[in-house]
Amino acid sequence: MATARPGRCPNCRKQARRVHSTYQRTLDERPLGSRRVIVRLRVRRYFCDRKSCSPTTFVEQVPGLSTRYRRSSTGLAGWLRSIAIELGGRPAARLCHRLRLTAGRTRLLRLLTAPAVPDRAPRVLGVDEFAFRKGCTYGTVLVDVEAGRAADVLPDRASETFAAWLTEHPGAAIICRDRATAYTKAVKEAAPHALEVADRRHLLQNLSAAVEKTCHQHRDCLRKREEETAAEVAEVPAVTPMLLPPAEHPCTQIIERTRHRYEDIHRLLEKSWTISAIARRLNLDRKTLRRFRDTDLDKLPASARDRRPNGVPEPFKAYLNARSTEAQGQVSGTRLFLEIQARGYHGSRQVVREHLAAPRAGTAEPVRADIPSPRKITSRIMRPRETLTESQNERLLQVRLARPDITRACDLARAFADLVPHQRGHLLLEWIRQAEQDAPKPMKGFAGLLRQDLDAVTAGLTLPWSSGAVEGHVNRVETLKRAMYGRASFALLRTRIPTQP
Repeated sequence: MATARPGRCPNCRKQARRVHSTYQRTLDERPLGSRRVIVRLRVRRYFCDRKSCSPTTFVEQVPGLSTRYRRSSTGLAGWLRSIAIELGGRPAARLCHRLRLTAGRTRLLRLLTAPAVPDRAPRVLGVDEFAFRKGCTYGTVLVDVEAGRAADVLPDRASETFAAWLTEHPGAAIICRDRATAYTKAVKEAAPHALEVADRRHLLQNLSAAVEKTCHQHRDCLRKREEETAAEVAEVPAVTPMLLPPAEHPCTQIIERTRHRYEDIHRLLEKSWTISAIARRLNLDRKTLRRFRDTDLDKLPASARDRRPNGVPEPFKAYLNARSTEAQGQVSGTRLFLEIQARGYHGSRQVVREHLAAPRAGTAEPVRADIPSPRKITSRIMRPRETLTESQNERLLQVRLARPDITRACDLARAFADLVPHQRGHLLLEWIRQAEQDAPKPMKGFAGLLRQDLDAVTAGLTLPWSSGAVEGHVNRVETLKRAMYGRASFALLRTRIPTQP
């Protein structure tokens, strides 16, 4: 029974003097081990003597134990709210069932209340978008970069919504953002005195896209040069037929599975298991089991591979071409088929004949030059020089010698990438001038975008602030959204994002 001093009216805060009645409340408490704990509490109902107060009676509350209109203790409600914040609805309900806590998903979700947003924005504010449905609807997450916590969530990525939030929550001195123009417009309207900082990662992404576009424009020229070089090197006085090594089964996943299955079947056969019992145990057909029982292990992997390929496998092409050149086309396809069959070929005779007939008819597949893709060239350009191998450096040098535009793009890209880690924002304007003079067209376009956003980009290459913390919260938002799929309304998402650390 509650024995504390008379409480105060929750509406007018006047001290109570008269007891109206008493009644017994039942509160669920946190479990003790595997046992459910129930608190039976007798509380008093008091009169409110202030005539202007609307409630005439009220019930006293025990601090730290009970609250109004709740059938669980304060400690249990805190437990349930923490579980709901971390897991959401259904997963939280399943965990509560295991912990012997009586709570359904609807009750857990009702415990989630949106945290109060401070009246003033963080000093260093990070802003970025996230997708409710990729390509259709987007929202905006606002992050306190210094504290590393989400400050608020907006229902869309429109500049008007972000500008209204900045107007209601002044105080942002530094705003970290990506290259989105909507956020730039909102900052200039609602917080013109704030310093904008462009994210360095997005700058490097845009630079990489410009370099890749430059490499793609000259891909045909690179292929032509590579083919000419290969034709010069390909002049060989005589062709010596190559001798194939004995057939060895590659260590592939299907070969390993065949070997393990062979061992399991013969181990059970040694224990006098029947074919039917082994079939039920290993979930295999009885015909398959008999084949494993009656066939040697050396012959089984051959059937596990592709026995009728669409073309002649690569290890046998060089042998066929050398034998055909040596005999000047006088050797029959059947004879060559028998030769490579003895060396481990499991394809059909017709495939070998078609492969030998293609050069005679002039329909042989041309050998394309082995040139790296634009994306691979871009990757080698953007990576630090010390991380490249000797062969990668050699291939990149060949590409640079082939096209002057790629050489210029490579030099400019590496010069810009050198500005980022060393925070040399004061050299940005000079880099833009050089790119606008003699750079390829995609690089000139990138330099023009930097000039349009010069102050923010300079700040991003000078100050230590970035949108790294914001990107981490975007990933967390995507995880929460998928975990609450089907129930993740914006109100629920807005409750969980700023609350969860």
